[in-house]
Amino acid sequence: MNVTFLTLTAIALYLVSAGLVGVRLYRRHEGENVSRAAVLGSGFMALAAHAGALYLELHTSQGINLSFFNVASLTAWMISALLLASALGKPVETLGLAVFPIACLALLADLRFPGHHLLADEASWELRLHVVISILAYAMLTLATIQAMILAIQDRHLRSHHPGGFIRALPPLQTMESLLFEMIGLGFILLSLSLLSGFVYLDDMFAQHVAHKTLLSIIAWIVFAALLWGRYRFGWRGTTAIRWTLAGFVLLMLAYFGSKAILELVLHR
Repeated sequence: MNVTFLTLTAIALYLVSAGLVGVRLYRRHEGENVSRAAVLGSGFMALAAHAGALYLELHTSQGINLSFFNVASLTAWMISALLLASALGKPVETLGLAVFPIACLALLADLRFPGHHLLADEASWELRLHVVISILAYAMLTLATIQAMILAIQDRHLRSHHPGGFIRALPPLQTMESLLFEMIGLGFILLSLSLLSGFVYLDDMFAQHVAHKTLLSIIAWIVFAALLWGRYRFGWRGTTAIRWTLAGFVLLMLAYFGSKAILELVLHR
């Protein structure tokens, strides 16, 4: 199988899964005929095709190709994988309505704009571990951000006494909020491990080409730490929690992809 076939197959299956989620949310009576198993089944098949495309894109004879769009596609795969794994035990498949189309865009961009930024085969296992943990941290906190945005929509509808449409199909507000902080807590742990592994195993975390990434990641870590402390100490919730989550995510997005985009796509380094 070639990359194009696997990419198009993954995109089709992601769209099917997202479409099934949409039916379940927006047409409750018709959606009752769409089981969670159908949503998750098509999602996992999309994940498998996506993994195949990634393997062919990432592995080269010179080393692992971590170009900008390859990393974007890998991150989208991890976000989708975390979502589907979580959905096996918790009612979070709603997030697929946003996550799966994003994965499709990442796949299309990776197919359309191939690049080369190699992590040589002789790279240490510590560096490889740092990369994996970093992407996992970003993936989990991206899921938390999408959850926060859905929570904001749900909260606004409930406050205005218009809980119609897909809002009525969502879990209760308290459940959605608990899920949000579970995601933030796990993402915070992964982000902490990412920063710790970077300081321990990398030669210079503040080297010229990663200084901005390091600083922004540290600031994001502080934001999420403050949010979790505020939740524990002062019971932060609702709009306050959503705003802090979005602020931390923007900082992480700039750290993980902003500097990489400038270096690879603008400066061609």
